[in-house]
Amino acid sequence: MSLLAFPFAIPFPGLDPVAFSFGPISVKWYGLAYMAGLLLGWLYIRRLLATPRVWAKDTPPFGIERVDDLLLYMTLGVIVGGRLGFVLFYEPGFYLAHPLDIPAVWKGGMAFHGALLGCGAAVWLFARNNAVSPFSTMDLCAAAVPIGLLFGRLANFINGELWGRVTTVPWAMVFPEAKLYFPNSEPQPRHPSQLYEAALEGLALFLILRVLTHNMRTLERPGLVTGAFLAGYGVFRSFAEFFRQPDPLHPLTYYWLTPGIAYSIPMVLLGLWFMRRARATAAPA
Repeated sequence: MSLLAFPFAIPFPGLDPVAFSFGPISVKWYGLAYMAGLLLGWLYIRRLLATPRVWAKDTPPFGIERVDDLLLYMTLGVIVGGRLGFVLFYEPGFYLAHPLDIPAVWKGGMAFHGALLGCGAAVWLFARNNAVSPFSTMDLCAAAVPIGLLFGRLANFINGELWGRVTTVPWAMVFPEAKLYFPNSEPQPRHPSQLYEAALEGLALFLILRVLTHNMRTLERPGLVTGAFLAGYGVFRSFAEFFRQPDPLHPLTYYWLTPGIAYSIPMVLLGLWFMRRARATAAPA
């Protein structure tokens, strides 16, 4: 099919996934996105801890000096959880046949839902080892996570991956990588769904949580911000899935259902449980 059939489609800008190189070493935008998300999240958590007025009795759950350790825990949780989540949730058959490729994160393949589980385990270990509230620690991390989601989705766009469904909207874009999966029908104009997710899961969710923490004092009730994040992400991700091209071979792709929606439903339910628990608990856990 020729692009002449879609004269108003926007060509993909052809951004280089490699940000810069040092000889044989290449640094990709995707890796920089993870780094930026973690470092900016670390700074934001420090800022929250340095703002006593947002905490119950003007007392943060722990000192700023412990945030460096929390960053280490979270980094390990993101990398290990994100990779294992991709292996188990999206490509179990391939990695069962090629187990040596499981640790090869430089080849790509990370799953947010897996990273979330990894971060949950990391927070629990941090709280246990430092004798601090796990719910307040989760709230701190949840408030910062959308920063990483924003950069991660922008990196997906730069890589030209995770593109959307075919559409006729004026801002539709032609993604060259789609031809690898649909050689008989491409090129076709598609939703730039990565940008939708960056706007919703990243920017919008960050602003919502910011209002909750600074204007509605939700950090005074441990677990409430975590619940709002889980439910908010689950709803935004599920909405974006209606514009994102699903994997037709995944067992959870069935009519309106996609893997992203299936994995987000438990997040929404867990988020509602966290919020209900937090409202019923006046004192820090």
